Amino acid sequence: MIRRYLKIGLLAAVLVCIGIVVTNELVEQSAKDRVFNSTREIPSNKVGLLLGTAKYLGNGHKNLYYLYRIDAAVRLYKAGKIKYILVSGDNGNKNYDEPTDIKNDLMAKGVPEDRIYLDYAGFRTLDSVVRSKEIFGQKKVTVISQQFHNERAIFIANMKGVEAVGYNAKDVGGKFGLRVKIRERLARVKMMLDLIFGKEPKFLGEKIQIS
Repeated sequence: MIRRYLKIGLLAAVLVCIGIVVTNELVEQSAKDRVFNSTREIPSNKVGLLLGTAKYLGNGHKNLYYLYRIDAAVRLYKAGKIKYILVSGDNGNKNYDEPTDIKNDLMAKGVPEDRIYLDYAGFRTLDSVVRSKEIFGQKKVTVISQQFHNERAIFIANMKGVEAVGYNAKDVGGKFGLRVKIRERLARVKMMLDLIFGKEPKFLGEKIQIS
């Protein structure tokens, strides 16, 4: 009996590993030639979809992923490669508001307020991508985040009828960066399951015109 359970456990572990490898390969191939590090090379789009994250870490330190995404969005806007920035993030309670934090920091770096739109229901990457189309009417977007995140967002966009490219913010190294990349492998598997089973955004709602 114990051997049987061990075999089942081993088989399950092998299947999970295969799933991680296959999903990762599919995501990377989907985004091949569609993620960019240079503002000169990336094509222009009306809207940049800036994917939110927390401004501060649990230890109170500034979140480098947050800071680097802000910098990337500002560079892209000032290079004339996007006209508007759609900030999509979590506003799950009154004490946590990613979109407003990001908006304030974009404005502090010279992006006009009337060029920034906020999506307060970007709880997951899938929500952000789908809502950019269904709520904000965008069939083409430039996703702004770190490359690993852009790749996943582009895969979702492909599946949801959004033509997307990604502008890569600077990545984060060290132990923290490694932990995030390990979690990303699992996030890609979850994303695939969400797409297979038709997971929809937590909220949709009234349409908002970006102009």
